[in-house]
Amino acid sequence: MGSLRLSSNLHHHQPWPIQYQPTTTYPFVEGLPCTNKNMLESELFVKVDNFNNKDKNRASNHDARKLVMSSNLMPQPLKGSYVGKKHLQEPGQKLEFVRTLLIDNYDSYTYNIYQELSVINGLPPVVVRNDELTWKDICYYLYEENAFDNVVISPGPGSPTCPADIGICLQVLLDCWDIPILGVCLGHQALAYVHGSKVVHASEPVHGRLSEIEHNGCRLFNDIPSGHNSGFKVVRYHSLVVDVESLPDELIPIAWTSSVDALSFLETHKSDVPSEFAAGSFSTKLKNGSYSPFSHSGKLQSEKVLMGIMHSTRPHYGLQPYSSIQRVLQPFMEGRYSRILERSQRSTGGVRGHPSSKNGILIIQIPHVSRLFTEVPRHRQLVNNADGQLYRKAFRSNLLKNSEGNRSCSGMVDMVNLLHPSNGVKYLKLKWKRFKNLAGQVGGAKNIFCELYGHHKAENTFWLDSSSIEKRRARFSFMGGKGGTLWKQLTFKLSDRSDMTLKGRGFLSVEDAQGSTKSTFLEEGFLDFLKKELLSFCYDEKDYEGLPFDFHGGYIGYMGYSLKVECGALSNRHKSGTPDACFFFADNLVVIDHCSNDVYVLSIDEGCTSKTPWLDDTEQKLLSLKTSATTEGEEPNLQALTSSQCQASFLADKSREEYIKDVDKCMEYIKDGESYELCLTTQMRKRIGEMDSLGLYLHLREKNPAPYAAWLNFAKENLCICCSSPERFLRLDRNGILEAKPIKGTVARGATLEEDEQHKLQLQYSEKDQAENLMIVDLLRNDLGRVCEPGSVHVPHLMDVESYATVHTMVSTIRGKKRSDVTAVDCVRAAFPGGSMTGAPKLRSMELLDSIENSSRGIYSGSIGFFSYNQTFDLNIVIRTVVIHEGEASIGAGGAIIALSNPEDEYDEMVLKTQAPAKAVMEFL
Repeated sequence: MGSLRLSSNLHHHQPWPIQYQPTTTYPFVEGLPCTNKNMLESELFVKVDNFNNKDKNRASNHDARKLVMSSNLMPQPLKGSYVGKKHLQEPGQKLEFVRTLLIDNYDSYTYNIYQELSVINGLPPVVVRNDELTWKDICYYLYEENAFDNVVISPGPGSPTCPADIGICLQVLLDCWDIPILGVCLGHQALAYVHGSKVVHASEPVHGRLSEIEHNGCRLFNDIPSGHNSGFKVVRYHSLVVDVESLPDELIPIAWTSSVDALSFLETHKSDVPSEFAAGSFSTKLKNGSYSPFSHSGKLQSEKVLMGIMHSTRPHYGLQPYSSIQRVLQPFMEGRYSRILERSQRSTGGVRGHPSSKNGILIIQIPHVSRLFTEVPRHRQLVNNADGQLYRKAFRSNLLKNSEGNRSCSGMVDMVNLLHPSNGVKYLKLKWKRFKNLAGQVGGAKNIFCELYGHHKAENTFWLDSSSIEKRRARFSFMGGKGGTLWKQLTFKLSDRSDMTLKGRGFLSVEDAQGSTKSTFLEEGFLDFLKKELLSFCYDEKDYEGLPFDFHGGYIGYMGYSLKVECGALSNRHKSGTPDACFFFADNLVVIDHCSNDVYVLSIDEGCTSKTPWLDDTEQKLLSLKTSATTEGEEPNLQALTSSQCQASFLADKSREEYIKDVDKCMEYIKDGESYELCLTTQMRKRIGEMDSLGLYLHLREKNPAPYAAWLNFAKENLCICCSSPERFLRLDRNGILEAKPIKGTVARGATLEEDEQHKLQLQYSEKDQAENLMIVDLLRNDLGRVCEPGSVHVPHLMDVESYATVHTMVSTIRGKKRSDVTAVDCVRAAFPGGSMTGAPKLRSMELLDSIENSSRGIYSGSIGFFSYNQTFDLNIVIRTVVIHEGEASIGAGGAIIALSNPEDEYDEMVLKTQAPAKAVMEFL
């Protein structure tokens, strides 16, 4: 078996890429220069392109993907070149970077660890899933190429006793005896299992709850306090535990819980928890004031849960909790001395398998990889980074021709011109006008919409409606309809067979402004199409200088829950009766600033023109509204058309007994470690026949105003959406800041002020709701961590309680700085569907929910919002929504099932969430 040779003659100033062919079936290296002087000067690519015949056969079924470790993600890590230089001048000196292989067990916490490792190591780890590399591949990278200093094995659903759950990890733990390895949660259990220990059900599943930890003071816990009241607490996520009595002599317990009880989050962070809401765990006392973790036999006492182990002769560690993992990652990374010494004493040929500069990229191309993202188009080369995100690299011929001649002002290659032929580029020009204080003078957003778009049943219109603006939850409303020359409607329906062979593929219908329709089959799915569309737009940023909002025209509509198959889910068990995605391209729109009462009208066109007929006409209509203005709260003269087909009430897809039975199924899955939170849902339906859908929406927004409400009317699909969502899925602003605001935890408003305040406090201090919320926060941190700069993901607001017309909700806010090398659609794809509607780990949870729920969620649980032509977006979570399709109104609702759930209470919460939209329908009829 040969090894990869990196020529010492590889200079950073070489003009073009050079390819090095290996003498065996393993990788070749090509160096790709970067001539921008503000960036370090080269990129190294390590690829696995050649493999044996068996691997070739596998790769023929699935296009090869590339895993990218991009050192330009590092927070000021490496300086200068390391190619041809020794990294250490003397033994014991610390390296400036650490190379970690992070094995992902299909978990929704992996990229939280990824973020921490990126900062601690000075270099992002390479992430591979547990079934992406063969044992031969692992040996090659670890031993022949010495590409990694250590290995971290992630958490994951299931059990280490199941080969499908643990993949290659058991063999890595068993045979890589000299490689420093840290196993987390499932990885911790795998370390114990591979050496003969038993993994059993815990006496109680613990998810999203905290425990104080004691430890034995080993170097993994350097400077970390230990024991009761030490202040060191970890969030636990596990249903299974390592049986202490089965530990072999070579595995040493190093950490355990310091008390039997788990604590809620607020119990560990608030000193003023009202006594009636505090759990008894605060009063837990240690017997005789002290505690010895070992019995006379040397084993951990049974009432304490094992939280950490280490191997007596190997550099292998296991930790059960993984929130607060950053406290031990630093000591683990600094504990890899033998591996570092080996690396530091290698020849001056450079560190193989490592980028040689700050902006270098390590790419491992792996056959038969099943990644989060779909197959890539053949006309360009796409590079897949460590989190599965697609990076575009112009194909070599264009790069060679344009590398020097097509630099933008930032010094980077103009990727739009490289990736899109000139005949595919759309040059958009934006024109706009502002009318100060006009909204208040004409009666508000409702009057404006009804005057401009309320005629002809408001067909083919949209309204992203910030109808609840209290406490600055939302500020802008966007509305529009069919009209401009660039207007079009996209309607996408997934293929009937959304399995592994037709994953994400489907039929797209495009209707243009003239009414002509063209249909095509999208081999690569809707999101890939949308991504290409947005990348095809050219524009001048000066056009929207002075606008205080981020939607300047572009696509506006919804993505249904079934688009999860384009975001990593294996399949859809149920086919939606509504289109899986519908969007308008809005070239004309009206924007209301609810803070200043200013009104803006915007119009985009291709090319340059001095004519602004739509702007002028809309200005006249708005000004004419002054004389007939009504107040925002008054109903317009709209008549509800009641059908004789109407039934007395909504009918649920599942009875109370059936729903409770489904909750029990979820709790069994949680007990077995398959998931720790499952967001179970169902649908309620009612035949309504012909009715004024806009009138219903206006009634709903008055009765249940919400910051992320929306009205959409797709006339050809006989589809109207009346949404009163209080939840933001994801936003990307013009500064590249991503924000998610998941809701987990809901309680009804009280009948009196006193009762209402009591309900609010019950929610705030509910251990179950805190656990639900915390788990989804960790999930969203993971999703944002896939596309954000390392160290930038943070939680500015955790478990805030927000009050709406009918409910109190618990809301958290997660933010991060988008990496410059990912697109808007990439960000959505990394996080869709919203974690608050799936549970965690996300992929396994969606698979389980598909097996339990008996119908498609359709538009419910998806997202409504906009993708602006300048790559910003804002999307909600479709909840508290009435979907009217072909004479039927449907309302989806559900709740998060966790180990602390009570089945009867879960049913009541689901019904509560349907009450506002269902009541609005019944009142309007």
